[in-house]
Amino acid sequence: MAQTVPAQRTAALVPPPVEAVMGYAAEQTVRAARTLWPRAAVVAGEVAPSVTSYVQRIEVDGRPLYGKLPLLGVSLVSVLRGVCGDWAAVEAAQVAYAKSPTSLARREAYQLRTLAAAGLLVPKVAGCADGVLFTEPVPGPTLGELIAREPHRTAGLLGRVADVLDKGLSQPGLAGRVDRATIGERSISTTFQRKFTASSGAYLQGTGYGELLAPVVERLRAVPLREAPFQPVIFGDLKPEHVVFPAGADGPVMFLDPGLQRGRPCADAAKVASRTVLSLLACPPSSGETRAVLSGLAAFAAGRTAGMDPADQDTWLREFVVLWLMDTVNILTTYLSSPPGLSLSDQAAAVVHRALVVCQMLDHATASMASRAPARSWWRVCLDDAVWGVSA
Repeated sequence: MAQTVPAQRTAALVPPPVEAVMGYAAEQTVRAARTLWPRAAVVAGEVAPSVTSYVQRIEVDGRPLYGKLPLLGVSLVSVLRGVCGDWAAVEAAQVAYAKSPTSLARREAYQLRTLAAAGLLVPKVAGCADGVLFTEPVPGPTLGELIAREPHRTAGLLGRVADVLDKGLSQPGLAGRVDRATIGERSISTTFQRKFTASSGAYLQGTGYGELLAPVVERLRAVPLREAPFQPVIFGDLKPEHVVFPAGADGPVMFLDPGLQRGRPCADAAKVASRTVLSLLACPPSSGETRAVLSGLAAFAAGRTAGMDPADQDTWLREFVVLWLMDTVNILTTYLSSPPGLSLSDQAAAVVHRALVVCQMLDHATASMASRAPARSWWRVCLDDAVWGVSA
């Protein structure tokens, strides 16, 4: 399905002010709710800290909902950096984008319904209008919170999540539905290639860590990620906070914020590994808890490749590590380039505080890419680098 995303500009004389963007998003969210429920009492609540989409709690006749507004299908940080032009250009483009049948909000609503039809648990879609998606809140601990509480269950928790997704995403007819409304914007490699072109030097310098990150980016850009002849449907945005256990660790699994697309089989595992390690680096637990989580990650990766022949195992693991490192660079640079005035989550703020350590870990891990050693050896080096980073 063709995606209607406005052409991005490489620079803007006056990037949109945070106050203008957030004020507009708040007004649009309330307006969309009143469009969908014209006779209801609409009460706006607190805004969730986010560097991607504008997300706000809202009540409609006392019914709690989340309103999510993805501006122009790009991250909030990109909009605020002026990637899409000044405020007048952004506002004009968003009016047209919100009406498009291929807007991100419409595609995400479609994907949530597709996953529900496949038997997966997802938030209920309450409505979608004017570029805003409304869903019901989901109570319960996230995957990230459970791993932090019970680090020795990391492998089991990740394995259960993967097993549920494997079953749901392989349902007959699902691939065809996904192909009609894919969300390729959330691909790790696509995001990396879009952010880091030959002219991305100024962007990297603007993060404050350009000297450390430039060689990391160049090493990753040089990796030849081959296109497989067949790519299965993947969840596409498997972050620990996008997986909820409403009844606790031993209960059913629910999935938030899908980014369904065709992709490498290792991509979902890479993103959840990237964000899990980043959580350890941002808020270091004890050494025993760190090793329990990382051992669980290693066991999970081994389980995903069990039964493959050695060559396929090496390919899966090498691409898994490359995508893990790419995703960490993607989100780290987004956090570091977030403008003053845009609220960051506690974890994002902690990552910014520990950015030097994250950059040093990335530098050492990518420096090992040139080795001709098997991917399994490189993976072990990366895990050791993560242990060092947590204790640094």
